[in-house]
Amino acid sequence: MTLNRRTLLKTSIAAAAPGALWTPARAAGVADKELVLGTHLDLSGPVAIAMPVIRNGIQMRIDEANEAGGINGRKLRLVIEDNASQPSQAVRAVDKLIRKDEVFALLCPFGSGPNVATVKKAVDAGVICFAPYAASALVRQAAGQTPLLFTTNLNYDSTTSAAVRWATGNLGTKKVGFVYQEGPFGDLVGKGVKAALAAKGMPLAAEASYKVGDLDFSSHVARMQAAGVDLIVCATTTRETIAVAAEVKKLGLTGVNVLTASPGRAGLTIALGKEAMEGVYGVGTWRIATPDQANTTEKAWAESYRKRFKAEPDDVAATFYDYTSWFLQEVRNAGRDLTTEKLVKALQASTFKGVNSYDTQRFANNHIDPEWTRVEQVVQGRWTARSSVVDPAKISL
Repeated sequence: MTLNRRTLLKTSIAAAAPGALWTPARAAGVADKELVLGTHLDLSGPVAIAMPVIRNGIQMRIDEANEAGGINGRKLRLVIEDNASQPSQAVRAVDKLIRKDEVFALLCPFGSGPNVATVKKAVDAGVICFAPYAASALVRQAAGQTPLLFTTNLNYDSTTSAAVRWATGNLGTKKVGFVYQEGPFGDLVGKGVKAALAAKGMPLAAEASYKVGDLDFSSHVARMQAAGVDLIVCATTTRETIAVAAEVKKLGLTGVNVLTASPGRAGLTIALGKEAMEGVYGVGTWRIATPDQANTTEKAWAESYRKRFKAEPDDVAATFYDYTSWFLQEVRNAGRDLTTEKLVKALQASTFKGVNSYDTQRFANNHIDPEWTRVEQVVQGRWTARSSVVDPAKISL
């Protein structure tokens, strides 16, 4: 296809984001009747089991737009590549998306490692990277000063810090332990834990790390028990959160609460963990509504998802649907004469509230704001609010 390429001058782009360092940006992927978008997901690696709902959420919103005639006269085409959660494979995937597919933007690429390895390559080529599902602070650091990156994943340190402050003030917590995944994810959650404890004048009583792929958490929980902790904060994802919670119950530690950072607080965690998850606390960053709790909008969205995919939707699918909706909302607002500069300006001025958003959000310095957060607890198989929804940057939970 013949692409409408537009090279943006540094001076005009700088006007959209004062103080930012810009390189010339292009508008590849924009043809007369088609807009090409790309993403890279873990389709064959350790997190592949979670990818169908992510892929479905993105694809559902794109299909809806195409069924309605496209956006500003253009149909949308999404090119999906496999990163296998491996940075090296992600680099190859992004090279292909930029050079061969000539995508206009990367939409919701998955994984901290893959995004850290590729985001600078993308933005240096003039490609917008919108809503990478990764540790936002690390991705932003890797990208450098650029207005082409828009991060929507709430920071693990600020949200966890708010939740730990709530726990120490409302659960009678005296001693806190920390179980964490080695690497950037665990480091960021740990930063939040330590900041919250420092504010309370409390030391960290115990900590235990694990490597990706570890299955046995008996020694980790035993270390927490030996230290006499009454709150275990977990930098864990689905499987590891369940393992820690199950070990606490196995040992009969009835006076010990478990609080998982946001990656472990998901509908899938309850579905897989069942009774082991009962009573566990989590850092909530979006709504998780069971069918009987769903509002009219959530019910209509869920029914549409079922018809399209012959499967039950979940909160993660809704979240990626929302991210895609926000992006497409501003593609429309940028107008028929779509350029990278126009879309950046539209996104920077936008507000959005999605299917499962706690409340309206916007971008502040190209990062989602406010970082709405709520502490929730599993009660009778559902995540139940235990705090109000707050902005951790302005008020403690």
